[in-house]
Amino acid sequence: MPKASPAPDFLSAFDDLPFGTHIGTSGGRSYVFTKSSFSNGNSLKLVADERGGNDYISLNLYRLPSGKALLKPCEMPETKVIEFVLDLSLYEPVTNKNIKGTD
Repeated sequence: MPKASPAPDFLSAFDDLPFGTHIGTSGGRSYVFTKSSFSNGNSLKLVADERGGNDYISLNLYRLPSGKALLKPCEMPETKVIEFVLDLSLYEPVTNKNIKGTD
């Protein structure tokens, strides 16, 4: 049986995240995250690294021709990536001033 699409609240929260690299918080921790689009927006990727910690989030979201979405976390529980996205608050885009070594 095909997997159900992620809940509308997750999809809305994910879609509201800006593309590019930004700083934000989730679960009381600070992250640098990057949202990217591939295949004309049909494949989306979110990767986040905890600032000053070891946590890592990685997921792919596929927009299917049927109009449904398929969430594929990368080697972590689906609940972890869903909770991360739902709680993620954006601080600011990444610049040379707030992340050393970033253009």
